[in-house]
Amino acid sequence: MHTSLDHHNDLFSRTYLLLKVTFGLVPIVAGLDKFLNFLTDWTSYVSPALANLLPFSPAVFMMIVGVIEIVAGLIVLSRFTKSGAYIVAAWLTLIAVNLIIAGKLDIAVRDLVMAIAAFSLAQLATIRQRAVTPHAVNRTNQAANASQPVHA
Repeated sequence: MHTSLDHHNDLFSRTYLLLKVTFGLVPIVAGLDKFLNFLTDWTSYVSPALANLLPFSPAVFMMIVGVIEIVAGLIVLSRFTKSGAYIVAAWLTLIAVNLIIAGKLDIAVRDLVMAIAAFSLAQLATIRQRAVTPHAVNRTNQAANASQPVHA
């Protein structure tokens, strides 16, 4: 018999998994495409103000961006989901700032919404981590207390 708590746990697990896979795979695909330019010409998204500050071409910059995105996606897919999700959220916010400077407000809004969703994944990962670790924390505390001498 399924209880309301079971339903909430299932819903939580499905939502967490969906966000984890999304914010793991999308940065990896976008990062790989920085080298292929199959989806779009990524250099067109570099604001002129940023392009003028770069010590190299926008194409090289986008390849560096691609590597960062791939690494961030891999971190999200690893056991360090919470850290990876915070990285992705911060990264998407920085991208949105660049897009605002470039005058591409519609895309900036989309990236800010995705940043909020990535931040939400980090929050879910925190809840999930707390739900899993109390047992380990209690065992660690019990072991530490057992090894300490008793003072009279």
